[in-house]
Amino acid sequence: MKDILHYINGSLVPSADGTWLDGVNPATGDVYARVARGSRTDVERAVDAARAAFPHWSGMTARQRSAIMMAISRKIGENLEELALAETNDQGKPLWLARTVDIPRAVDNMAFFATEILHTETSTHLTDKHTLNYTVRQPLGVVGCISPWNLPLYLFTWKIAPALAAGNCVVAKPSELTPMTACLLAGICIEAGLPPGVLNIVHGLGPEAGAAIVDHPAVKAISFTGGTSTGRAIAATAAPMFKKMSLELGGKNPTIVFADVDIAHTARNVARAAFTNQGEICLCGSRIFVERSIYDTFRQALISETARFVVGDPLDEATKTGALVSRDHMEKVLSYIQLAREEGGTVLCGGERVIPDGRCAGGFFVAPTLIEGLDPFCRVNQEEIFGPVATLIPFDSEDDVITWANSTPYGLAASVWTNTLARAHRVAHALESGIVWINCWLVRDLRTPFGGVKQSGVGREGGVEALRFFTEPKNICLQI
Repeated sequence: MKDILHYINGSLVPSADGTWLDGVNPATGDVYARVARGSRTDVERAVDAARAAFPHWSGMTARQRSAIMMAISRKIGENLEELALAETNDQGKPLWLARTVDIPRAVDNMAFFATEILHTETSTHLTDKHTLNYTVRQPLGVVGCISPWNLPLYLFTWKIAPALAAGNCVVAKPSELTPMTACLLAGICIEAGLPPGVLNIVHGLGPEAGAAIVDHPAVKAISFTGGTSTGRAIAATAAPMFKKMSLELGGKNPTIVFADVDIAHTARNVARAAFTNQGEICLCGSRIFVERSIYDTFRQALISETARFVVGDPLDEATKTGALVSRDHMEKVLSYIQLAREEGGTVLCGGERVIPDGRCAGGFFVAPTLIEGLDPFCRVNQEEIFGPVATLIPFDSEDDVITWANSTPYGLAASVWTNTLARAHRVAHALESGIVWINCWLVRDLRTPFGGVKQSGVGREGGVEALRFFTEPKNICLQI
């Protein structure tokens, strides 16, 4: 049994009140760790440490902060195998996926922002021959970062890296379901020489530790990734306090397939977009619209590709679909499959819980599921499921598919598959989405803005947008 501790003022410490949460391996259903259950007292200690550290950290040069962050990035890479195994045991994803995607992206996140701050620029305006206006950007102070369970270290570092690079001190809360890699990161930060108090990690529940971070008057900004309902609650608290907010929330993303594509190639990538990481990525394409003239052929190709997503022990290299993150989440996903049947849908493949042989017999597995025959406006096609469930819908016209694609309350990501260049641009511009991929999915350039519209969130992460969020501009006017 492992103890997962808070990281406050440079030390690993238990909760002030000595309480714990269970850490459960979703692939087995077994409790494998005790997780420190953070309270308002623990958050207060973390904020005090961050406030004390801020003058020193913000007073460093960009190059000094960059050197420490690069050391953290290197050490994440050096500990890739340990971190990948911890991620798999915590979240349920296949080990090969954690090894090739999650941990390398955490390495890149730290390195990207460590180097980005060496290349920033400020604007200057010569108002007249006697007056010069220039703008500087200053760190906010103490900021709060709250990250989700689906890509734990990947998204945890995506938040803290720009905050630290910009000169802020951070109080962060990883998901209580997947705390292990954040705890291991704390040890890496100590080894890399990050000054005490610059990064503080408080584990615990959202309504307890998370709420205490959000409503603390000394926390100047909140960066949150998670569900739309939680984002709404955060906004209700933070907005009257005039805190800056970056909220990356839910998605119900459309995948649009036109008749002029290579069917085999496109089906392979559409299946990947639907079922990677058990469908537990906010960017997964869960509504698949296919032009009617190729619908039957494409459906069969997609069923065949879905069969390649073998369900099993995440430690087995042959496994393509691991466990869902918790029993509660598994039951939620299964309830939506049942709802799809009630709404008149036909399950083409999957549609049930999977119980593997061996050590994973008690795990939380659901077979990748394709459903057809549902109305575009039914609940299953409007509400976020966040699991290995996708629907197939034929369309006849470009106008129809754009209307249906835009019909949900969400607008995070979309993908368009066509070999007609004009159509690709036309549809991409018409989609209500923060990100549109054309003939690809999940191709990321860390310099680009990341975020959604409508109920998919507020603000943008990534590149200069993230550094702007974690700083405040100040105009200085000098008359000579």
